[in-house]
Amino acid sequence: MKVAVIGVSNKPHRYSYQAVMLLRQKGHDAYPVHPRLKEVEGMRIYPSINAIKDPIDTVTLYVGADTSDALTDDILAKKPARIIFNPGAENPHFEKKAREQGITTVNACTLVMLKTGQF
Repeated sequence: MKVAVIGVSNKPHRYSYQAVMLLRQKGHDAYPVHPRLKEVEGMRIYPSINAIKDPIDTVTLYVGADTSDALTDDILAKKPARIIFNPGAENPHFEKKAREQGITTVNACTLVMLKTGQF
């Protein structure tokens, strides 16, 4: 599965960093996204979701509603099958727009989903 991780950190204690590492460990293709970071553990970090050329199956958000509001159109244009709103990243307006386009939205923790086989 191809997964865009929006708001990735290069700090190991951050959940977004841990999500990228666990996604890779579980055999998924992780696409870290952050406008100012260049790499994490030797992996390229994309400056935006638009910079990812491959289709994306799932987007997992680690940014607040103010940030995701600005990214909504770009994320929806990628037409992912699912968007995960991690704790602290909830955005009812964005969720509604995604569902209107037939995209599944989930309010859950990506790390818990991966560790419990619910991903």
